[in-house]
Amino acid sequence: MVREIVHVQVGQCGNQVGLKFWETVRTEHGLDATGTYRGSNPLELERMNVYFNETNQGNRYVPRAVCVDLEPGTIDMIQSSAHGSMFRPDSMVSAQNGAGNNWAKGHYTEGAELVDEVMDVIRKEVEGCDSPQGFQLCHSLGGGTGSGLGTLLLHRIREHFPDRMMATFSVFPSAAVSEVVVEPYNALLSIHQLIENADEVICIDNQALIDINMRMLNIKTPSYSELNGLVSKVMSGVTCSFRFPGQLNSDLRKLAVNLVPFPRLHFFMASCAPLASAAASEFQHSTIHSITQQLFSPQSVMVHA
Repeated sequence: MVREIVHVQVGQCGNQVGLKFWETVRTEHGLDATGTYRGSNPLELERMNVYFNETNQGNRYVPRAVCVDLEPGTIDMIQSSAHGSMFRPDSMVSAQNGAGNNWAKGHYTEGAELVDEVMDVIRKEVEGCDSPQGFQLCHSLGGGTGSGLGTLLLHRIREHFPDRMMATFSVFPSAAVSEVVVEPYNALLSIHQLIENADEVICIDNQALIDINMRMLNIKTPSYSELNGLVSKVMSGVTCSFRFPGQLNSDLRKLAVNLVPFPRLHFFMASCAPLASAAASEFQHSTIHSITQQLFSPQSVMVHA
């Protein structure tokens, strides 16, 4: 039986990374930019419903995604993008004022005013599932919306659905590439909430992403699009066993059983291989040994040591 996941993306970073994730996933499942199935492999359809809802048209699929932000700019960007027509308009929720990189505004004031509306959308998505296995939150910990409103949603989802799994893809701030002086405070307040209310946290570090782009992909000044592309590859790899038939980690709960030794110790380090620059990749021969070696190399890990 297919067990569905509800994807929630919060804040500017969460929405941009989430959009890249949906671009990657829809390609792997043989969908075009409108969500219409164009593939030919039956494996692409077998567990499509983990992340997608089928429409009445039959061969069109809609992401089971809830897009949230405290300012309208990012949501407008998603709707006007090449993949904007794939998303349901009523699953996008935004306010006007923004959080101003302030965790408290996202968690207690601006975010608290929006959270009930977001929970109604999430509840509708859950009610449309046959057997929901849990939730997947995509956010950053350095800003105000992703950290403040993201952790408030985490708390509310845990209250409303205590028996469902809660996984997060959390982008951690870095001192070397910091744009905001209060990032460490936002991150610290968020981590406390992640310890209490999440079941699995996949840690992604900004500094590690930049180092991987510079050292391994030979991109000297990586753009946000290139950084988000790297994160989407990690998210695609982590969720691959949920989306395609296999023996190992076939849902969020089995992943937690295999990786979490104690309930509060649920922070995962992700790694990605093979990685090579566009120029070098066509001359490279990858073996199981070389991929495994790169996977366990400190340079490939998405958390800066």
